[in-house]
Amino acid sequence: MENTSTTTPVPAELTVGIDVSDKYSQVCILDGFGEVMEESRVRTTEAALRIRFSSLRPARTVIEVGPHSPWLSRLLRGLGHECIVANPRRLRLIADSTRKNDRADAETLARVGRADPSLLAPVEHRSEQAQADLALIHSRRLLVESRTSLVNRVRAVAKSFGARLPASGARAFAQKVTAHIPDQLRPATAPLLRQIVHLNEEIADLDRQIEALIKQSYPQARLLQQVPGVGSLIALAYVLTIGEPQRFPKSRHVGAYLGLVPRERSSGDSRPELSITKSGNVYMRQLLVNGAHYILGHFGADSDLRRWGLRKAEGGKSAKKRAVIAVARKLAVLLHRLWATGEVYTALSAKEVTAAA
Repeated sequence: MENTSTTTPVPAELTVGIDVSDKYSQVCILDGFGEVMEESRVRTTEAALRIRFSSLRPARTVIEVGPHSPWLSRLLRGLGHECIVANPRRLRLIADSTRKNDRADAETLARVGRADPSLLAPVEHRSEQAQADLALIHSRRLLVESRTSLVNRVRAVAKSFGARLPASGARAFAQKVTAHIPDQLRPATAPLLRQIVHLNEEIADLDRQIEALIKQSYPQARLLQQVPGVGSLIALAYVLTIGEPQRFPKSRHVGAYLGLVPRERSSGDSRPELSITKSGNVYMRQLLVNGAHYILGHFGADSDLRRWGLRKAEGGKSAKKRAVIAVARKLAVLLHRLWATGEVYTALSAKEVTAAA
């Protein structure tokens, strides 16, 4: 008699896709065999989601990056679930789908998360405190953008009346241009100039708060400020954006993380030269580009980085633009290196000093 035995397959962990919206979130739960076990809708509030997921056994949950993803990912992990925050750039299955609705999107998230989470290029959200501190920096950014819009409006309306306002930085703009405003435009420009003065005061107050934050909570930002062109704003924004230097085994990986490396679309022997990817944090990339402009500008201190960038800038306007991006990328890598190692920054290497002598 032949002895045969069968083994019943054991289901793996549950996989949950959550399509998050402002009012309601669509939930799709797959069992260990990939079958839809449940489809439901829950209010997008902490209380409702806590009740729903506290009764579920530990599962792999998948959500997309969005306004609610920071607090929701912290909530799910706090309830004992694995939470994967998917990068929407990698979810063309959802964006290009011919059958796009909340139920289908939730199921797609669950199925991709069940198959291979690395396909989602998971995003790591910063801590709640870091998120709050970064909000301070973004508030400053919005105030600066508002001030710039007001300055440009005053200049444009004066130009339309044939008046040329003197060159001035934003901080001294209201004081320097008032006397040059045509009389018939004073009623229209006076409230704008008052708002510019008020915004200057608010921005200065936020600058003081940023300095205080570095002193109290982020002393590592001082390491980054060793580099000329890196002030408190860039240093703190970099620390809060990167989070932990150990996330990157090699400093050069930071350039790709911040979207400062060229896109690649190679095929066979074709290697076209493309623009940078522009992935990652847009404002951090903008700040690094601003730092690169300073390093390469008239007031930039002599350094290996400046000399390298100026050599790259030789060859016309396009070369200068490429040089700024290249210096911004090297600056991102340099800041990570200083942070990870605690080294003292040396502007000029011994090789460069010997060559100059």
